[in-house]
Amino acid sequence: MANLKALYQEVILDHNKKPRNYGAVERASHHAEGHNPLCGDHLSITLAIADENIQNIAFNGESCAICKASASMMTVAVKGKSRADAEILIEEFLAMVTGKLDLNIPDQKEKLAHIGRLAVFAGVHDLPTRVKCAILPWHTLHAAFSSVAQVSTESEFDPMHAPIGDA
Repeated sequence: MANLKALYQEVILDHNKKPRNYGAVERASHHAEGHNPLCGDHLSITLAIADENIQNIAFNGESCAICKASASMMTVAVKGKSRADAEILIEEFLAMVTGKLDLNIPDQKEKLAHIGRLAVFAGVHDLPTRVKCAILPWHTLHAAFSSVAQVSTESEFDPMHAPIGDA
């Protein structure tokens, strides 16, 4: 457990200091803006899709270290993949980070073997205030695929959104 926490911290710091695919894709075919109003994270994702494959992807914006690292690792994980494979990865990542999939359960672990280094985010579900930071880039990528210009972690589609009464 201590090794996983140390790896988590190392990966977060590395991707925060040297984010991969930071910037914008020229002549992007898809774009979306994501915002987490609770902590102020705001990012933009641009990507170029050709023949249903992600040819190029980039992100930029102002966000905390967890959000930036998640966005950086997400772009690395989906670049070159088909849109369908990226959508599956989005679902699996969201389920993992929200605690709906547990990498320690053998059946689920086998299903998620391809998640690779993204597994360092598995423990984020133990930090409820940070879950939205980790999932914002993934929500934003899904929004870009769906031609939705803006997405928020406070929308009804956010897996962590739990409305209280009429709020």
